[in-house]
Amino acid sequence: MKSFLNFFSEARQTKASARAKQLGLTGDGQGNWVDKAGNKVGKTEGGEFVYYDKGGARQSETSGKTPQYRTPDQQTGKSAKSVEVETSRERGGSEEEGTGQSKEGETLTLVFGRFNPPTIGHKKLLDSAAQVAGDGDMRVYPSRSNDPKKNPLEPGQKTDLMRKMFPDHEESIINDESVKTIFDALKIADSDGYSNVKIVVGSDRVSEFDSLAQKYNGDIYEFDEIETISAGQRDDDSEGVTGMSASKMRKAAAEGDFETFRSGIPDNIDDATAKTIMNTVRKAMNVEEGWSLWQIAPKFDWKNLRENYVKGNIFKINEKVQNLNTGLIGRIVRRGTNYLICVSTLKLKWIVR
Repeated sequence: MKSFLNFFSEARQTKASARAKQLGLTGDGQGNWVDKAGNKVGKTEGGEFVYYDKGGARQSETSGKTPQYRTPDQQTGKSAKSVEVETSRERGGSEEEGTGQSKEGETLTLVFGRFNPPTIGHKKLLDSAAQVAGDGDMRVYPSRSNDPKKNPLEPGQKTDLMRKMFPDHEESIINDESVKTIFDALKIADSDGYSNVKIVVGSDRVSEFDSLAQKYNGDIYEFDEIETISAGQRDDDSEGVTGMSASKMRKAAAEGDFETFRSGIPDNIDDATAKTIMNTVRKAMNVEEGWSLWQIAPKFDWKNLRENYVKGNIFKINEKVQNLNTGLIGRIVRRGTNYLICVSTLKLKWIVR
C-alpha cells in the first residue's frame, strides 16, 4: 500500500512543476510555463524552474536573489502596495491570478482553520463559503499549527488531504507558509487590492473572529467592509455532519475506532485510504506511547483539563500559547478562574476561555 505522503504527493514529479503550481502557471506542452494571460514565465531545465524576463529571455541569477514573478493583477490597482510576491506563497491556481484586472471594489471570501484532520464538517464549511462567495473569489487557508496532541497533521499533509477530500474547492485551498494567522490572510487580501472581505467560520467562532477582524481594520489592513458569517450550527452531541468535528476524529483515531473515524471522511475517499489516514493521525499523536483525552480533544474531557489548569500544570504566566482558532501566538499575562488574557507580538490582545 502507498504511504500517506506518497499517495497524496505523487503528482509532484519535479521541482519545476511544484514551483509552477505555486505560481498558478500551466504547461504549454513544450516545457514552457505560462500564466493565464498567455505570457511565458518560465521553462523546465534539468527538472528545475527557470524564470524568463518580459522579453522571453532567461533571467540572470548572478545577483544571488531568486527572480520574482508577479501576475498582471498583482502589478495594478491597490495591489501595487506589495513590492514583490513572496516566493513561499502558493496560490493553488486560483482564478484571481493572471486576469490582468484590479480587485478594487471586489469582495474576497476567506476561510481560515486548523482542519486537523479534515472532516465532512469542514466540507459543509467550505460548501457554505462557496455559496457566500458566489461568482467572487474564495481562499481557504489551513493554519500552520502542528503538534502531536491537537494538530497531528503537518500543513502540507492536511492541505494535500483537503484537496483530495474536497475536490470541488481544490483550487481555493492554499498552502502558504506566510499565512500563520487570520490577520496574515487579511493583510494579503488587502495588498492584493480587495475592497471587502467576508470571513466564513463555524457558528461558535463568529463572535471571536468578527471582534478581532473589525478591531484592527484600518490599522494593519484596510477594507471598506468586513463581514463574519456563520457556516451553520454545530452540535457535538449530534450524529452526521452537524456533530462531526476534528476533536471527535482525533479521539476516534486514538481509540482505534475506525467506524467513527470513517464516518467523518467523505465518500469520495475509499475505506483503505481512510484507514491509512487514521493510522497516520495515530502515529503523529504518538498513541503507542500513551495519551490523555484532555490533551488531544479537550472538549470531551473538561474535568481533567480543568484539574490540570487549577493545579497550575498548564497555561502558566509568561508562557507562550497559540489561539488555535485564529493562529495568533502570544504570551499569557493573566490567569483567571476560567480564562486567560494573552498578548501577541503584534500587541493584539485576546481572551481564551
